[in-house]
Amino acid sequence: MDIIRRDEISYEEFMEQHYKPGVPIVFKNAVKDWKAKGLFTPDWFRENYADRTTEVKGKTYTMKEIMDMVEASTEEKPAPYPCIFNINETLPEILPLIKPDIEYSKPNWLDNKMFKIGKWGAVLEMFVGGPGGKFPYLHLDYYHLNAWITQLYGEKRFTVFPRGQEHLLYPRPDDPWRSELNIFEPDYEKYPKYKDATPISFVVGPGETLFIPFGTWHTAYSLTPTISVAFDSLNNKNHKDFMKDVWTFKKRDSTPKALAMYSYAWVATNISKMTNKY
Repeated sequence: MDIIRRDEISYEEFMEQHYKPGVPIVFKNAVKDWKAKGLFTPDWFRENYADRTTEVKGKTYTMKEIMDMVEASTEEKPAPYPCIFNINETLPEILPLIKPDIEYSKPNWLDNKMFKIGKWGAVLEMFVGGPGGKFPYLHLDYYHLNAWITQLYGEKRFTVFPRGQEHLLYPRPDDPWRSELNIFEPDYEKYPKYKDATPISFVVGPGETLFIPFGTWHTAYSLTPTISVAFDSLNNKNHKDFMKDVWTFKKRDSTPKALAMYSYAWVATNISKMTNKY
C-alpha cells in the first residue's frame, strides 16, 4: 500500500476509496482557507503566547520554553515529545485561524456537546516537536477514532501499517492499543514476527493534512521543528468499535462506572445518528 496524495478529491471518492476501506490519505489542500498557513511559527507563538503553559512528562513548560527547546533539538539530544496544547482550553484565540471543520471529516459526532463531557477524543490539540522527537510508542488511537493531523510548520515522518497486521505488531497484553515494539530500533530476536510486517513511511509537510482511519497502527517522528493541529472524528462507521472501547476503558475503574458511561455514550451517539447520514 502506498500513501496517496491528492490536490483534489470528491467527498464521495474519499468515502469509497479511503474512509470505508480504511486507507490513509494525505490531502494537499484540505486546509487551503486556514489563516494559520504560513503564520504559525515558533517566533509567532513566542511573540503572542509566550506565557501559555502545558505539561510534558510531568513537568510544566511555557510556550517560550517549548519553542526554544524544539529549535535546539537534535536527533542525538531531542526535545521532549510530544508537547501538546489543548487549544480550546489554552489557546482559544487561535481557533478562528484554523477552522477545524475539514469538509472530509464531516459528519463528526464528536462535535455534539454531549461528547465534550466524556472527553472521548473530543479535543482539538496542537502538537509541537523538534528534530529527533518521536511518539513514544506505536499505537492505535483510543476509542477507535479517526485522526486528522494538519502540519502547519516543519516536516514530520509518519509510519503506518495496513490493517490486518496486528498479530505482527505485538500489542501489549495490558493495553492492546499500544505495541511493545520500538519500531525505530526493532529487536527482531525478541519480536521475530515483526520481520513480516510492512511499515509504510512518508513525510507530511506544511499545509498538508493526513487522515489516519480508525484501527490503523501508526507513529510519528519530527524531522524538523514542527507545529501541527490534530483532532479526531466519530460517526456510524467506527461507532461499534468506539462503544466497545468505552466499555473496556471504563470497566478498568469499575463495572457501575462502565455501565453509566456506556449508557451515556449510547444516548449521545444515537442523538447524533438522528441528524447525520453516516
